[in-house]
Amino acid sequence: MRMLRWSCGHTRQDRIRNDDIRDRLGVAPIEEKIIQNRLRWFGHLQRRPPEAPVRTRIIRRIENTRRGRGRPRLTWDEAVKRDLKEWNIAKESASDRTAWKLAIHVPEP
Repeated sequence: MRMLRWSCGHTRQDRIRNDDIRDRLGVAPIEEKIIQNRLRWFGHLQRRPPEAPVRTRIIRRIENTRRGRGRPRLTWDEAVKRDLKEWNIAKESASDRTAWKLAIHVPEP
């Protein structure tokens, strides 16, 4: 955000909101970019064979472990499921790279 402020010629003392600066420069919201990168990695994992090391280490969760008190942390799997549901994207479409890239693309405003 500091770089965007600098390119606009503003400082924090000017008290201009981050959303206003992003709109002025035409930069997509950070939340959408994070979701896009998470889904891009998910698509990469789905295209890998099931016996690939990266797929077996990330997707498999350690069972029979005692969790701490309080609300359970959001796991990567649950975050991806939430993102797929929110963006109305089918999990099976990750096998087609070009269709997947178009589905998860966040256009710059």
